[in-house]
Amino acid sequence: MKFVSFQSVDGIRLGIVTENGIVDVRTVAEKNSINAPITIEEVIAAGDDGLYQLQQVLSLAEDVIEEATITYAPAIHCPGKIICSGANYRAHVAEANLNIPEFPIYFPKYQSSLAAHNEDIVPPSITEQVDYEVELVAVIGKQAKNISQEDALDYVFGYTVGNDLSARELQFRGPQWMFGKAIDKFAPIGPYLLTADEIADPQDLDLKCWVNGELRQSSNTQHMIFPIAEMISDLSKIMTLEPGDVLFTGTPEGVILGREEKIWLKAGDEIVCEVEGIGSLVNRLA
Repeated sequence: MKFVSFQSVDGIRLGIVTENGIVDVRTVAEKNSINAPITIEEVIAAGDDGLYQLQQVLSLAEDVIEEATITYAPAIHCPGKIICSGANYRAHVAEANLNIPEFPIYFPKYQSSLAAHNEDIVPPSITEQVDYEVELVAVIGKQAKNISQEDALDYVFGYTVGNDLSARELQFRGPQWMFGKAIDKFAPIGPYLLTADEIADPQDLDLKCWVNGELRQSSNTQHMIFPIAEMISDLSKIMTLEPGDVLFTGTPEGVILGREEKIWLKAGDEIVCEVEGIGSLVNRLA
């Protein structure tokens, strides 16, 4: 199932994306007196029962919304945790002049870091080195604590597209990366959230990023140093992962940081991040 969250006069609505348009879950559920989850967080918390109820919603939907008319919200808008993986592709590690990590490198972003598809991003005035990073983003579907790698993907609800925007001079002003990463609106995700059953193998998906129409990044998730299952298992050893938690899984080579001529992102630039089978996330700097 493919979900989208969008803005309405009474808050963020949940939509199901179909070939004909977007089904407004709340409208159909209320009209037909169906006890169904009406936010993406409720869907994730409800598990298989919630997805079954949404199938009922789909079967009774008579009207759809044209996607071109909506204002998107972040694919997940109230995560308890946003955990990001750094230096997780060998070619990216090389271009950034970093060492191949022995263990996964993690850093946080926060709810204030989230942004939506088609949302303009305003960098803080103290940075002039804004960079892009296309990433596959995994969303946790059920509580995970001390789980094995073999079982880890069973705890994923679904996947979306992310852009781990970074302020490089702030990221590397000290050994901790948070100051250059956990910036307001520097974690756009969306436009869609695909349930995990729609993705045959999350470790074999093409990723691409364009800036103003120029292809900058092109790789595949098979080149991760630490696969998604390994990171989820690793994190579950020290914290309880909860439904709705978000994991950015790292970016491949092709970022501005690794280019010989470093022309940083500026106001007016359009960044398109794409993950195979999931969709394209578009943002512009303002």
